Amino acid sequence: MKSVFFDLDGTIVDSSEGIYASVQYAMTKLGRPSLAEKVLRSFIGPPLKDSFIKLGMTEAEAKQGVAFYRENYRQGAVLQVQVYDGMSELLQQLAANPQVKVFLATSKPEEFAKQILSHFQLAAYFDGIYGADMEGHRVAKADVLAYALANAGSVDRKQAWMIGDRQHDMVGALDNQVTPVGVLWGFGDQEELLSAGASGLVEQPSELLQLLGIA
Repeated sequence: MKSVFFDLDGTIVDSSEGIYASVQYAMTKLGRPSLAEKVLRSFIGPPLKDSFIKLGMTEAEAKQGVAFYRENYRQGAVLQVQVYDGMSELLQQLAANPQVKVFLATSKPEEFAKQILSHFQLAAYFDGIYGADMEGHRVAKADVLAYALANAGSVDRKQAWMIGDRQHDMVGALDNQVTPVGVLWGFGDQEELLSAGASGLVEQPSELLQLLGIA
C-alpha cells in the first residue's frame, strides 16, 4: 500500500490572499509597519510564530501576533484561497485507487485545514487530515508528519511520500524516513527544494502520478 502525504498551503491551495491579509492585520494591531510582499511570502510554510520572531519580535510579541492573525483569519480570511489547477482531479484519482492512501500533513492548525478542505469539497478524498495544534506544541512539519504517521495506521515508509512546496516539507519528510517530493507551483523554488533534500520535483499535479508510479 502506498501512502501519500500532502502539504496544504502552496501545494493544494494558493492561500496567499488570506495569509497576507491576516499578517498585515496582525502587524497593524501590533503597531508595526506593513510588510513587503517578499517578506509576506516567507510566512507561507513555516510555523507562524517563527516567522514573527524572524522580524525581530520577542516571544511574547510573536505569540500576540499569532493571536491577532487568527482573529482575522477566523473572520473569513481562512477561505480566501484558490485550489490549484489540476489538484482536485489528482486527489480524485488517488482516492479512487485501492492501492493508495491519501493524507494531509500541514503546519496550518488542523481546525483550519479541515475547514478549507470541507469548503472546497476535497475532504472526502483524504484518509486522514492532520495539522498543527492551536497551543503551539505541534507546529514543525517534522512533528506534524510524525503525528500523521502515528495516526495513519500501518504505513510502509518505503512506499510513503511527502508532497510539499517548501524546505520544511522536505526536511520533515527526511526526519520521518519518508520520501520528499517538491512541487514548483507553490512558494518555494527549485534551489530551495533540492538543497533541502527533495528526491524529485514536479511542475504540475498530473506529473505526480507518474513519479509515484501510479499512472
